[in-house]
Amino acid sequence: MIKKEITTIIYEYDSVQELSTEDQLLVKKAKEITANSYAPYSHFYVGAALILENGKIITGTNQENAAYPSGLCAERVALFWANSEYPDVPVKTIAISAKTNGGFTTIPVSPCGACRQVLMETEIRFKIPIKIILAGEQKVEVIENARSLLPINFDEEFLKKK
Repeated sequence: MIKKEITTIIYEYDSVQELSTEDQLLVKKAKEITANSYAPYSHFYVGAALILENGKIITGTNQENAAYPSGLCAERVALFWANSEYPDVPVKTIAISAKTNGGFTTIPVSPCGACRQVLMETEIRFKIPIKIILAGEQKVEVIENARSLLPINFDEEFLKKK
């Protein structure tokens, strides 16, 4: 038997003011865009803002549907729009924020499994890491790349015939 240990490094900040100016702007945009979220069932409003290598900022919000699996998360809305509109431009950073019960979550909210998979696929596609910023009401967590969120993952290697 072999024991394997997996470690994920998360940088925690007490305030968004500790981030770079660019990262602060992304957090601000992610928080602002939660107002456009459509979440009449969960009342959990999520906003995502990403910046591309060309400096373009793209936002997305979660979009719920009464047929629950038919909705889409904020992260994937932003990523799919970016990849459709700018198919050859890598994503540098994505910021995610969530609001519920009239205010932003105290604890930073992390992406669901499907969003983690799409983030990782986007990293693979462009061969560069995507920095992930998770913004709560005060605290902020930063992860250096999507693969860190999905250490035991499914990627293109499994689809190759051997």
